[in-house]
Amino acid sequence: MFGIGMPELLVILLICLLIFGAAKLPEIGKALGKTINEFKKGMREIDSDSKNEEKKENPPSPKK
Repeated sequence: MFGIGMPELLVILLICLLIFGAAKLPEIGKALGKTINEFKKGMREIDSDSKNEEKKENPPSPKK
């Protein structure tokens, strides 16, 4: 879909470096990483909660 290669990534990094400065880039990266991890954790919790609710709504029928 998007053809982002090494030259494009370097241009993006250079623009970020000019806007935020060298001291802020590690802090921004750390915050972004934490945000992504929290989002993934939330998605896993939602998925497991929905599976647990399905089990409660449709309990297995007793075998004869």
